[in-house]
Amino acid sequence: MGANEVALRAGLASLGLDLTDSQVGRLLDYQDLIGKWTKVYNLTAVRDPAEMLTHHLLDSLAAVLPLQKHLLSRDFQNAEGARAKLLDVGSGAGLPGVVFAICCPTLSVTCVDTVGKKAAFITQAALSLGLSNLKGLHARVETITEPFDVICSRAFASLVDFSSWSAKALAPDGVWMALKGKHPADELAVLPADVSVFHVEQLVVPGLGADRCVVWLRPLQHLS
Repeated sequence: MGANEVALRAGLASLGLDLTDSQVGRLLDYQDLIGKWTKVYNLTAVRDPAEMLTHHLLDSLAAVLPLQKHLLSRDFQNAEGARAKLLDVGSGAGLPGVVFAICCPTLSVTCVDTVGKKAAFITQAALSLGLSNLKGLHARVETITEPFDVICSRAFASLVDFSSWSAKALAPDGVWMALKGKHPADELAVLPADVSVFHVEQLVVPGLGADRCVVWLRPLQHLS
C-alpha cells in the first residue's frame, strides 16, 4: 500500500467514511487523472500529490457525510425509482462532484463548467473510472433548466451569485449546498429575502488546518 493510499484511508477513517476498496481505488485513480491532465491543461494549481490529497480529495470528502444525511432525510428513491440528481457548478477538475459520484453511487451527478477542457476532463474521468452516474457539461449554469435536487459549489462564487445564477436549475424541493472556507457572515448578510439559510455546518478536513463549512440554502417559498 502506497503512502498516498495510507494517508487517504487514514483521512477516511477520521471522517467516519466507510468506503469499499473499489471506491478507494477510484479516488486514487481520480487523483492520478487530475495530475496527468494538469500537466497539459493546467486544471489545478495544486500539483504535489500529498497536497492534492488534502486540498482536493479530503477537502471534498469532508462534505460527503453531510450530503448523504441530507439525501437520507428525503425519500428520493421512492419517486418511481428515480435517482437524486446533483449539479456541481463551476466544477473545474470535478471537485466535489466526482468525489460525490464515487462515494454516492445511487446519486446522479452532473459537473458543469464554462471551460470546455474542464468539462471534457469530467467526461473522460467518467469513462476512465467507470462512473455511469457522472457526466460533464460545457455550459453556463444560467442556461440550465433541467431540475436538480441538490446544486452544489466549491469556491465558485458568492452565495448571492451562486443562488441567483443557478435558480432555474433548482427542483421544486431542491436545495443549494455551498462549500465555503470560514463562516461567510458577510455573504449571508446580503442574501435576498427569498433565499433562506437553513443550516451552516462546520467541517474538519484531516490534515488541513483551515476553516471549512457547508452552507445549506433553499428558496423561501419552500418553507410555506
